[in-house]
Amino acid sequence: MSATLKTDSRQMLGRLRAIMAEEGGGQTRLDRITWLIAEEMRAEVCSIYLFRDADTLELCATEGLKAESVHQTRLRLGEGLVGRVARSGNVINTDDAPSAPGFRYMPETGEEAYSSFVGVPIQRLGEKLGVLVTQSKQAREFSEDEIYALEVVAMVLAEMAELGAFVGEGAAMTALHSRPVMFRGACGQEGAAQGHVWLHEPRVVVTNPIAEDPAREMERLHEAIETLRVGVDRMLDSAQGGDSEQLEVLEAYRMFANSKGWMRRMEANIDSGLSAEAAVEKEQSAARARMTQVTDAYLRERLHDLDDLSNRLLRILTGQGHQTGAEIPADPILVARNIGPAELLDYGRSLRGIVLEEGAVGSHAAIVARALAIPLVIHAARATTEALNGDSILVDGDQGIVHLRPDDAVTAAFRDKMAMQAKAQERYTSIREKPAETLCGTHITLKMNAGLMADLPSLENSGAEGVGLFRTELQFLIRSHMPKRAELSALYGRVMDAAKGRRVVFRTLDIGSDKVLPYMKATDEPNPAMGWRAVRVALEKPGVMRMQLQALIRGAQGRPLSVMFPFVAQHAEFRAARAEMDKALDRERILGHPLPAEIEVGAMLETPSLAFAPDAFYEEVDFLSVGGNDLKQFFFAADRENERVRRRYDTLDMSYLNFLEGIVYRCATLGTRLSFCGEDAGRPIEAACLTALGFRTLSMRPASIGPVKSLLRRTNLGELRDILHEERARGTQSLRPAAMDYLRSKL
Repeated sequence: MSATLKTDSRQMLGRLRAIMAEEGGGQTRLDRITWLIAEEMRAEVCSIYLFRDADTLELCATEGLKAESVHQTRLRLGEGLVGRVARSGNVINTDDAPSAPGFRYMPETGEEAYSSFVGVPIQRLGEKLGVLVTQSKQAREFSEDEIYALEVVAMVLAEMAELGAFVGEGAAMTALHSRPVMFRGACGQEGAAQGHVWLHEPRVVVTNPIAEDPAREMERLHEAIETLRVGVDRMLDSAQGGDSEQLEVLEAYRMFANSKGWMRRMEANIDSGLSAEAAVEKEQSAARARMTQVTDAYLRERLHDLDDLSNRLLRILTGQGHQTGAEIPADPILVARNIGPAELLDYGRSLRGIVLEEGAVGSHAAIVARALAIPLVIHAARATTEALNGDSILVDGDQGIVHLRPDDAVTAAFRDKMAMQAKAQERYTSIREKPAETLCGTHITLKMNAGLMADLPSLENSGAEGVGLFRTELQFLIRSHMPKRAELSALYGRVMDAAKGRRVVFRTLDIGSDKVLPYMKATDEPNPAMGWRAVRVALEKPGVMRMQLQALIRGAQGRPLSVMFPFVAQHAEFRAARAEMDKALDRERILGHPLPAEIEVGAMLETPSLAFAPDAFYEEVDFLSVGGNDLKQFFFAADRENERVRRRYDTLDMSYLNFLEGIVYRCATLGTRLSFCGEDAGRPIEAACLTALGFRTLSMRPASIGPVKSLLRRTNLGELRDILHEERARGTQSLRPAAMDYLRSKL
């Protein structure tokens, strides 16, 4: 960049700051800014287009085009050169605009006289706000230095918009973070919640985008970078010998923190007239723009690391840490890009709902949210960008929809939905002590799934007859180190105490796939869900399993104990795991510790292979629990973490029901106790159909027990079974339509 342009750029920003200090409304400021930029760029035209909604740009100010076209000219996203800039986030620079691909002539603006065109996106940290356009009659391409100067100005305009400098009349000039926004994500945990936003990572606001003293800003940047480097080095030192994945991230942090190119680009931004904070944010915005276009997973992760590091640097420069002084609202809805299980447990049941930009159905956060019965929506893109602490927010976990700053009509409809749910909950409470007995006199045992001590009060409140699945991995996932045997033994004892004699089935450690312990070396697998996980890990590295089995035996303190092994695919795997239990019992006997009064050892049927295991397996296992979540994804070869395919296949597909019926038949013939565990067990329609197949025990999240019991008590399983046979004979693909018609008549 030439010295002349540096001076011009600083001069332009200095004049821009003067305009911002003048009295006047948002429209006056925009008008003066377009005049200023046109003069500084020696061009006849400068125009600013802002988004009026997610898909429409509006001409909000111009110098050189017809004044009457302001607020009248609108373009759809992708329409014309301006729309193309807005869609791609990239600069368009041409000396012959009418001949450029996508050009759209707008006669009301009078732009036919101008040949040259350069359009620069106005964006902040990936949030597109509009487009800055400069045009001239002379047929020329604007230089790289001129484009850079426009990008600097566009970045400052974005910061000014964030601070509310351009508020005026019309949708395009309403204050940011004030309009209603709806996010369509995915369901991580069902339920509905109304409350106010609490940001896990508070927004950093740059209040001084233009430098008054560039030399001082350069010093501040260097001081902040040095503080950042020292902090990263300390984190690396403390993480040595720990998780390799965490080390890899910290090594990437150190690489970026010491990157000369990163530093050089930020220094150039300060040279152009930006403050240190704005210089960092300009580079961060560019990295986020690149992130959206990169398909390589490794490069995306590294850009993610750079984004995190930039946030750390911004917090050092601004002093805006996590403790902002804001008070958590009484009805908090947590909004975050992502969150770990330990952090989520720190919030506990105080949260009304959770909204994540990332996450997965089987993620640690989703597991904890289900355990705490907190509605969760994942994949809510741009939620952290749009939301501010204290904003009103509605979370519809059933539909995977979030309403931020909703209008009165949406709020009223949502409250009606919550009122209906509350009324239904009253009905469920009234039958809590009654059995889940169908109209044909069949008793169905309903149990709850759990994973935390906090879940256990739900045994009384939900009417569950026991715990069909206690996930033991949560105690391992939320710690930074391996828990001690004594700690686990005490926990398991408290779980059994809280159950007050009801049966609790403890599932041994199910790690691997999406559940990687923080202190466990991660394995790079192409398909982790079908890789080294659960009982496979335990049998190859039996030390942890032996410790856990001993803790379970000691926690039982002479009471009956039920244990099941996850992800068993072969009879031989179950035999090996059962042998480890026998060894643990022998060891406890030798040590003189009390043994369980009775012990049951079962397995989860999560792979189709186990359905075809030899009869000897079914005779040897004390009980079987169908793990519906995993079994369904393997049966249909549809990854349940993949939103494109996981909803493609129906639980009530006739082929899947036929397969489940075969399992029920084998267990009935060989006298093996059987249950069904998973999300489908907690969906009333699916639950009714599963019991029609012959399942007599279902295990689900506590909140589902009331709705399932309510429907079962109004269902005749014989009638539903007849419908199943009729639809099968017709060759129907799914039982769902016929089952819903029948069950609606029972509501």
